[in-house]
Amino acid sequence: MKGLTISAHGGLDQLELRDDLPMPQVQRPTDVRVRMRAAALNHLDLFVVGGLPGVTITPPWVLGADGTGVVDEIGDDVHHVAMGDTVVINPGISDRTCEYCRAGEQSLCIRFGILGEHHPGTMAEYVIVPAMNVRVIPATIPADIAAAFSLATLTAWRMVVTRAQVRAGERVLIWGIGGGVAIAALQICKQLGAYVSVTSGSDVKLTRARALGADETINHRTSDVTKVLRERTAKRGVDVVIDDVGVATWKQSLLVLGRRGRLVTCGATSGPMVETDIRRLFWNQWTIMGSTMGNDAEFDVVVEQLRAGRLYPPVDHVYPLAEGRHAFERLEKSEQFGKVVIDIGERC
Repeated sequence: MKGLTISAHGGLDQLELRDDLPMPQVQRPTDVRVRMRAAALNHLDLFVVGGLPGVTITPPWVLGADGTGVVDEIGDDVHHVAMGDTVVINPGISDRTCEYCRAGEQSLCIRFGILGEHHPGTMAEYVIVPAMNVRVIPATIPADIAAAFSLATLTAWRMVVTRAQVRAGERVLIWGIGGGVAIAALQICKQLGAYVSVTSGSDVKLTRARALGADETINHRTSDVTKVLRERTAKRGVDVVIDDVGVATWKQSLLVLGRRGRLVTCGATSGPMVETDIRRLFWNQWTIMGSTMGNDAEFDVVVEQLRAGRLYPPVDHVYPLAEGRHAFERLEKSEQFGKVVIDIGERC
């Protein structure tokens, strides 16, 4: 079996396309095997290559969280999908037994893990996943779009809808438009009727964000985001900030947040350690929330959006599996607008 792997942490020179990987076999009655058509990159994949605290890999380690493919083997207890079904994969793996899972909050599972980080990933010709982590979709949906959908859209849905509870007419700031979560958050906020401001250091990306429905764009390299938004809102500030950047934007996120504002974060691509003036926190009665992936019910909702042709992620570029390193290089340079996808079909 072919797959894009690493055997040690480090730079992108660690990436290796292997053609001698063992074929995974369904061993548990609740698992399925998926013949992969395409996989998509997330910043998580770069972090896995570089190494994450507390995460160990077993070489050769298959990368990738997102993906789509066709079910080609099922366990004896699997009934909601059949061999030959085209499916999209939820990368978040839970044990289904802990108190959080029993309460329907699978992404809070005490043994929660993600494909490509804690479990073998999707950038291979076949992958084994729990049947509860796949949903059937029409085979007519382009493979690159389906592959790019799950992680970013599910994460953004939980952030925007479940956690921040964005409502029509509210002002929302989204940092770093161009990445998958930020774009999905923009699409969801506009679907809800919010007024959305987005930032980027690239005017080209800001233009593309306008085409996706952004009401206001700010180049954070050439403008003071806090000053601009405080002026445009008559010092009121925004209702919600979507921030997955971390230390580089945290201070500005809070400065632009209005009274009773909500800040929700799912990442720290610029660094994890931030400072917060708790006097401003309690005086303005802010709510600061973390968010990770999503639960089964939220996955069902977003997959219905996909089936209906809504919230399609823009695809930046598609590479064959043999050129997987080029895909990682593009993501590492932040050149993309939308998702970078790896084709694992006939061109692999």
